[in-house]
Amino acid sequence: MVEPGCSEIAIARQCDLLGLPRSSYYYTAQPPSERDLRQLRMIDEEYTRHPFRGSRRMRDYLEEQGETACRDRVRRLMQQLGLQAIYPKRRLSLENKEHEKYPYLLRGLRIDRPDHVWCSDITYIRLSGGFTYLTAVMDWHSRYVLSWELSITLDTEFCITALDRALERSRPEIFNTDQGCQYTSHQFTERLKESGVRISMDGRGRCFDNIMIERLWRSVKYEEVYLKEYASVRDCRNALRRYFEFYNHERRHQRLGRRTPWDVYQSAV
Repeated sequence: MVEPGCSEIAIARQCDLLGLPRSSYYYTAQPPSERDLRQLRMIDEEYTRHPFRGSRRMRDYLEEQGETACRDRVRRLMQQLGLQAIYPKRRLSLENKEHEKYPYLLRGLRIDRPDHVWCSDITYIRLSGGFTYLTAVMDWHSRYVLSWELSITLDTEFCITALDRALERSRPEIFNTDQGCQYTSHQFTERLKESGVRISMDGRGRCFDNIMIERLWRSVKYEEVYLKEYASVRDCRNALRRYFEFYNHERRHQRLGRRTPWDVYQSAV
């Protein structure tokens, strides 16, 4: 679109040529309400503590906290966060039925070396006046975070950006994700196929199939996000950069023999 005054073609005509309703051209997105932000934060924190809560139980939890919210509203907010209770369900909110799905390859698999399996997921990060989304690519064996990226929308591009950045460092044998539309998209799966990586996807409604990155989100939120109040995406990005540097190179893990993710990852790469 050419801005008014910069073209002889009227805005109405430009919209007609592009097949774009004029209402869409003039539409300005409204920031989330204070009520939405408050309840999004409450849902995110409660889900991190108890990921088995579906929309009914989450509605009950909000009511116990003095919040008014019907189940439809809670369902909408949970979908906005990309959250699903851990029990099997008939459908996943972010699934695209037109995208090809891949089998889960990790059942019974002994993952005992770096770059054997990588995994990725998306989580919600709250800001003081809104929210953003975080994706990360992590080595399953060492817990080393190879790359991460932020986005203000649940698009595919920021997941591909994180994937490309990780592939610049190394390449896994298997890449595991959930069945979200970002990961089942043609653009994402083709990147993996072109790199000779086998694709694995969680079973429907089975978040424990990708348990390592679920544990990463818990650490990120309790050790960083819930302790801060980010004023902007830029502030959030800078804080997360410092946290992941700490997580990779200073935070020792009991299950890694008190070693850091970087110690374990680089020892065999």
